[in-house]
Amino acid sequence: MEFRLNRRDWIQSTALLTGAAAVSTTQSASAEIHGLRADGTVTGSLTGAMAVVDTLRSEGVRCVFGIPGAQENELWDTFKQRGLDYLLVTHEFSASCMADGYARASGQPGVLCVVPGPGVTNAMTGLGEALLDSIPLVAIVGDIARGEKYRPFQVHALDQVALLKPVTKAVYLVESVEQIPDAIRTAFAQAKCGEPGPVAVVIPWTLFIEKAGVHSPPRGPQPVPWDEANFQAALAILRDPRRRVGIYAGLGCMDSGPTLACVAELLQAPVATSVSGKGCIPETHRLAVGWGYGAHATRTAEKIFAGEPLHPFRSGVDTLLAIGVKFSEVSTGFYSNPQPKTVIHVDANACNLGQVLQTDVKVHADANVFLQRLLGCGEMIRRPTDERLLNRIATLKADDAAEHARDLRTDSGVEPTALILALRRAIPANGLFYVDVTVSEHTAAEAYTTCLPRTYFNPTDNQAMGWSIPAAIGGAVACPGRVVATLTGDGCFLMSALELSTAAREQIPVKFFVLDDHTYHYMQLLQQPAYGRTTATVLAKMDYCSLARGLGIGYLEIHQPGNLDAQVRHALACPGPILIRVRTQYTTRPVRWLESVRGRFTDELSTRQKARFLARIGARSLHLRDRSD
Repeated sequence: MEFRLNRRDWIQSTALLTGAAAVSTTQSASAEIHGLRADGTVTGSLTGAMAVVDTLRSEGVRCVFGIPGAQENELWDTFKQRGLDYLLVTHEFSASCMADGYARASGQPGVLCVVPGPGVTNAMTGLGEALLDSIPLVAIVGDIARGEKYRPFQVHALDQVALLKPVTKAVYLVESVEQIPDAIRTAFAQAKCGEPGPVAVVIPWTLFIEKAGVHSPPRGPQPVPWDEANFQAALAILRDPRRRVGIYAGLGCMDSGPTLACVAELLQAPVATSVSGKGCIPETHRLAVGWGYGAHATRTAEKIFAGEPLHPFRSGVDTLLAIGVKFSEVSTGFYSNPQPKTVIHVDANACNLGQVLQTDVKVHADANVFLQRLLGCGEMIRRPTDERLLNRIATLKADDAAEHARDLRTDSGVEPTALILALRRAIPANGLFYVDVTVSEHTAAEAYTTCLPRTYFNPTDNQAMGWSIPAAIGGAVACPGRVVATLTGDGCFLMSALELSTAAREQIPVKFFVLDDHTYHYMQLLQQPAYGRTTATVLAKMDYCSLARGLGIGYLEIHQPGNLDAQVRHALACPGPILIRVRTQYTTRPVRWLESVRGRFTDELSTRQKARFLARIGARSLHLRDRSD
């Protein structure tokens, strides 16, 4: 008998087969997802891609940032199959910055996934920022085929491990599917332990499709460093009531705010923070004096820590308790923090201790554990309330606030300090504020009062321009429902502007404020006094409205300072992501950080170098024509 299949029968049979395949695939996916047990154990016969995803889910990862590539399509398909959210970015620099912004806001490691070769090199700037700023990230990095499947001249055949080592705490190269879960767990532990930072796991792409039996239970809490002998030495100093103690707190104290405040009250110690530490104690607290404690930072901190010779009530701090802070170049204004008589330095990374200031007691310890132990010694270190100190701090902070609000009037644009103050008044206390690498970052550090931890963010020690735009998107992913705003300059905006398309596509409601002055104003402030002219600082004018329209994002402009508060509130209230161009005009108000650093740099020049600079500026001043740019 001849068997014939007409068109209708063929369609129906194909549909049945497709349906059966779909059911089979669904059942298979359902069975496969049990590779992750309820207790967090990753187990079973899994592909390398499954092992990656299940381990990430076991570690509490909610989103992966990155771009798929040919070597990693199996992994990205498995993200979808096994229910792990991902966010497609426009550039791998942004992937590392989004993971960074996510980590800063959430306190948990941010995760990115990039291809070998250009994916790695593009991500390195953001990884370097996370490394120098002590931010926990885990990078899942594809690699070329290795072992039996290695061939010469493969695409992206750079040495991924060698590239990643300078911008990470550690790099783990996986050689088999069985190693994947433990390598990822080790990466998470390394990213969070001691001084946090980025860690990379490099996986040859062939392992994503290979299958093997794996079994990896979750790990318990990691031990934290503790130095009992030097804690006791520190305690002996701090319990002496004759000591005038001041606390300098960094990012290491970010999740210890209440304990830090209690310790400060016991010691009656003023508290200054690094830039990265802003928010670890509410800056409205009676003992909080702002960021830094030198001429580069908040006036209140400088006067309270250094003392005021003409004021009868205060002679300054003679004992500095520095906790979870590195004394980096930016946070110290080119290493210009004064040297107190006695310094106690506490840090989870022993390599950071005593590197900048002469240090009397070095305590290798976790900041939170140290503060808890100190709090437990309450009666030993308790001081009577120092009302004169508290009143003086309150007076100086009021003076600072008045100074920030002074001389903000302009005739053809908005003074950045006025915008920063308006943003502070409009953004809720729990709103997230990301600041980019503009000269206004120093003004924001002083004028933007931070009341809660993990709400103020600045790329501090790598100073990666364009960081704030993707970082703010990462923060919005970490903290849905909270107001998220970023302040960037037009030069920084050029570095990562196309990432606004990601916010538009996913309707991530970040408010992007851009200070538009058509220049690298920061460089102009550095160049003009030193060289008598500026070079390569003028930017092309941009049609921001057309750009926003093309990217599918909302748009507003702020031209004048009149009714600035209402304009800012309106921008923050707009639904979805929005680009706000702020036409900028500067006044002659000095930038404390810049003035201090310039003076410090000049002091370190030799007499011959100073003479050469002065002679060059003098000669150029004789020329009437403007030779800037």
